Amino acid sequence: MSRQSLFGSPLFLGFDHLEQMLDRVGKNADGYPPYNIEQISVDRLRITLAVAGFGMDDLQITQEDNQLVIRGRQKDDSEGRIFLHRGIAARQFQRAFVLAEGMEVEGAWLDNGLLHLELKRPQPETRVKTIRIGARGNGPTALVGAPPEPG
Repeated sequence: MSRQSLFGSPLFLGFDHLEQMLDRVGKNADGYPPYNIEQISVDRLRITLAVAGFGMDDLQITQEDNQLVIRGRQKDDSEGRIFLHRGIAARQFQRAFVLAEGMEVEGAWLDNGLLHLELKRPQPETRVKTIRIGARGNGPTALVGAPPEPG
């Protein structure tokens, strides 16, 4: 049994990569660490992750193509310590976000157990392109919507 493609319509040309991105996001459904995404202006976003117990050396942020990946790995410092209760998570994590084309990470900082990443969304440019229609062989070439050439 094959899965129905979200972009299976013949009217969606070249969108197969979007389906792959949606599959990647679905695999990243673990809820740890919790995070917020804020719109701080028309073209800026802020991602905030709760990473209590992680230091700067325990965190790694990379941008792989259009995917922002945040990884955390704490060093095990429990040697010689006896815990009567251990409720603070000290596990490694990987959190990925799919970024729109042209999205840029402008900076990141760690503050009171919260990792903040500031992103800038580019403003799209309106593009209009006129496509020439040409005949196969030796026929004349005309612009769509242009008046016919005299002759």
